[in-house]
Amino acid sequence: MYSSSIADAPLVREPLHAPVAHLIRGGMIEGIHYGSVVVLGADGEVQFQLGDIEAAFYPRSALKPVQAVAMVRAGLPLDGELLSLTAASHSGEERHLAGARRILELAGLTEDHLRNVPDMPFDPVVRDAWIREGRLPSRLAQNCSGKHAAMLYACRLNGWSLEDYLDPGHPLQQAIAEIVEDLTGQRIARVTVDGCGAPLFSVSLHGLARAAARITAAASGTPEARVADAMREHAEMASGTGRDVAALMRAVPGLLAKDGFEGVQVAALPDGRAVAVKIADGANRARVPVAAAALAWAGVDPELLVEFQGEALLGGGRAVGCVRPVRSLEPVVVSACA
Repeated sequence: MYSSSIADAPLVREPLHAPVAHLIRGGMIEGIHYGSVVVLGADGEVQFQLGDIEAAFYPRSALKPVQAVAMVRAGLPLDGELLSLTAASHSGEERHLAGARRILELAGLTEDHLRNVPDMPFDPVVRDAWIREGRLPSRLAQNCSGKHAAMLYACRLNGWSLEDYLDPGHPLQQAIAEIVEDLTGQRIARVTVDGCGAPLFSVSLHGLARAAARITAAASGTPEARVADAMREHAEMASGTGRDVAALMRAVPGLLAKDGFEGVQVAALPDGRAVAVKIADGANRARVPVAAAALAWAGVDPELLVEFQGEALLGGGRAVGCVRPVRSLEPVVVSACA
């Protein structure tokens, strides 16, 4: 079972990553993706590990469910689609922008109060449409706008200042840091700035998996369960149309999954089983098949994970290979590309 005590911060060091996936072309290993993987059992114990699961790293957006839990604990009254959007790295579709506007309206605020970085939509199809229409980067279109709108709402509800809500010393960010440590079970190693401008907290891959497990296994009605339910029921609001993380939640009953930039993936089941993946070079092409293999290692039916084995590598327009998890991670039956 999980301990209620908080451990020391993970060490800041060069991660001792290991090979986690091979790039197979024409039956030969053309390239190797390094990284780290952890699989937790329902009892919270490490069932499988590869690479360095204890070094400090930045979870990036994979930490958003934890940030959302912290805001709900601070009184954020959102549920359903809007709570899912709070934990989102959204694609910038109109429903995402409308949701962020709605959160701001509930707080009596406007887009002008946001302090995230203006950007184009994350989804390439949506982004191309914006360019054709002559639309400019905006704070609402940036993939973290739901989180930022919710942060402002939480500040308004608690009487906290709005202009400096991204300062690590702000009461909101201090409250988030406290919940990060509570759910990961360890002190934060370092604080920096994420791409959107919000504070980014460094923990370990093991700690990230532990936090996801605690969120999915929490009792009904708790802030953790509210966030998990919202994300699972409204998976496309937490990501977008056609996104692999939404498809993964649709494919595996009860699964909560969240991706993050630089090759991070976390996923957990209602019984507390959880996996976390970090691809050292940040490659998405390895993130998905490695995460699927880790889930199969955790006991998820491999038949549910077939579509997440990764895209085929093409040569002359036909499949000549694939990205395949290393043998120790491979209970999933992969395509015959070796």
